[in-house]
Amino acid sequence: MTDSATSTPVLETKDLVAGYLPGVNILNGCSIVANQGDLIGIIGPNGAGKSTLLKAVFGQVNVRGGEILLHGEEISGLKADKLVTKGVGMVPQNNNVFPSLTIEENLEMGVFQDPRSFKERFEFVAGLFPELVSRRRQRAGSLSGGERQMVAMGRALMMDPSVLLLDEPSAGLSPVRQDETFLRVAEINSHGVTIVMVEQNARRCLQISHRAYVLDQGKDAYTGTGREMLNDPKVIQLYLGTLATDVEEKAKTASQATVEPRQAE
Repeated sequence: MTDSATSTPVLETKDLVAGYLPGVNILNGCSIVANQGDLIGIIGPNGAGKSTLLKAVFGQVNVRGGEILLHGEEISGLKADKLVTKGVGMVPQNNNVFPSLTIEENLEMGVFQDPRSFKERFEFVAGLFPELVSRRRQRAGSLSGGERQMVAMGRALMMDPSVLLLDEPSAGLSPVRQDETFLRVAEINSHGVTIVMVEQNARRCLQISHRAYVLDQGKDAYTGTGREMLNDPKVIQLYLGTLATDVEEKAKTASQATVEPRQAE
């Protein structure tokens, strides 16, 4: 992490107001800061605006007020393709791979604007996800949920982003796959990649986050280090108990539905 007192944040939102439908705001003055090398966790109840925050940053939601700054430059209103060229990577919760393409072809999509960088970036991604290398010619549609998540994160990392936005990377995964995913996220961050992660699994998110924000009704209600938030009685009472119950139910459902991934032919 970089000393926030002497550096320009990699990503910052100031009093952000955004929404999907005319006259209906989901974000109502949301402010977050991510400095170089930070792993920022975003938690909160359903409907709080967590995913909307990432979509607003990535140009997928109408911004109606406030600012979004990337290295101090205003980027509000820019489209996703332009944001990618500026170094913003996004891994959505759903539909995050091209199922008809192979693993390698999915990764190639990450460098479509600079194909010459494929070899160098592939080596980096392969170091993080070595299990993908031997299966690089397997279609992404045949992978398990956890493996698809690896491909999606790998594709976003192929562009060497300044900041990586992760929208609920553990959603729909079994408890074992969830643990693997959080370990991968922490490892990616250890290479200096700044990460802003929205998560349903609040406790695991806070355990690996340098700093975290609780969103409620479209605003940042609480903020602190991950450790502080884990031990804050008010955060525990108002959020962690309910969130933990929701996650346990979803994880139980995912575990029951888990099937063995199909191997490459």
